Amino acid sequence: MEIKRGSKKGSTKRFYPEEIKREVIRMKLSGTYTDAEIMEIHQIKNRSQIGTWMKWHREGESHRLAQMVGKQYSYNAAVSELDELKKKVLYYEVKEELMGKYRELARRWSPPSS
Repeated sequence: MEIKRGSKKGSTKRFYPEEIKREVIRMKLSGTYTDAEIMEIHQIKNRSQIGTWMKWHREGESHRLAQMVGKQYSYNAAVSELDELKKKVLYYEVKEELMGKYRELARRWSPPSS
């Protein structure tokens, strides 16, 4: 997965997708990886970034993992449960649609049974 840099020339801000942040937290909690190993695997430039994500996780602020670079969440502005459920429904609808297309393509490309 590609890490995006800020749009300004010479910008040092880096955008890490939410999936990467969650994977880093999982790796850190497993105790199997050092910070240096996690930083190398995910191309994280600063150890404090891992600390920030872990702090958010410990303090129950996991919704902040979805925020964009430089964007601050207002106090108590977590994603609502309804919004979270809408995201999940959309995810599963898209997944089901793609699986249907995959099955159709697999059926077309499979040699006929003898």
